[in-house]
Amino acid sequence: MARTWKRLASTLMLALALTGLAAAQAQQAQQTPPGYTMPSTHMFDITSDGGDIYRIFVSFPATEMPADGYPVLYVLDGNAMFASFAEARRIQEYYEVGKGIVVGVGYPGDQAYDVRRLDDYTPLLVDPPPPNVRHLAKYKSGGQDKFLDFLTGKLRTEISRRYKINADRQSLFGHSLGGLVALHTLYTRPQAFHSIVAASPSLEWNDQSILKEEREFTARVLAGKVPRTSRLMVVVGDRDIDDEPGPAAAFMKRMDALAVHGLRSRFHRYADEGHMTVPVRAVPDTLRFAFEVH
Repeated sequence: MARTWKRLASTLMLALALTGLAAAQAQQAQQTPPGYTMPSTHMFDITSDGGDIYRIFVSFPATEMPADGYPVLYVLDGNAMFASFAEARRIQEYYEVGKGIVVGVGYPGDQAYDVRRLDDYTPLLVDPPPPNVRHLAKYKSGGQDKFLDFLTGKLRTEISRRYKINADRQSLFGHSLGGLVALHTLYTRPQAFHSIVAASPSLEWNDQSILKEEREFTARVLAGKVPRTSRLMVVVGDRDIDDEPGPAAAFMKRMDALAVHGLRSRFHRYADEGHMTVPVRAVPDTLRFAFEVH
């Protein structure tokens, strides 16, 4: 009998403890507000043919779809950039500038930037590396063409499977090293996108190795070997560390000279903006450039 009472007492104490724990958890849940979920968005992971996992963020309109499908804007560094583009698109979706799909291309995790971007957005680091980037030599680089294969291949196919898109109205936005790979895309795959936006592109990267690609691209354009090319927009800020003493403006003068050969380009310099604030300032201009019919 005594053992029975002891067991009953133990069971009762355990039940009371569990009840107290449940009450404490419920109270904690009430004290912790829920996280914000952005309306009109989807998120999924996709694995490239090389086995790399990317986190994809999508902002889509609730308005009537255009007859030929939605235009698409791919935004690199999706973890950092997607929210700004998505919300700007959503509040304007009853206007032409909001009637498109924004696809943020990012990486698993909650950090704004992932070191994998170095491999995805850059050519192979020269050896020996320049002093200002020597500390980055321990990381992988040189995977930009593999990344573009994924961006224009498997990912584009998946987006077209999930949404009704306009295959002829797809655009690309990249900032900093993302802007560098955006220019690499223009030079090496000039018909891959309808429009390309390079924000504060890192033209100085790798001892300005991008200049060789620019010269080769220019030679092909002048020789009539590039019958059609993406539209190009470059944006920088007055306080931009990647635009001292002004290589972007000089670059755009060279691009403007190709206008008679079919390259349509424009340039914006934002007053008082620095390297990390240029993308936010560029959101409205980029959406108009990508989604409005010109």
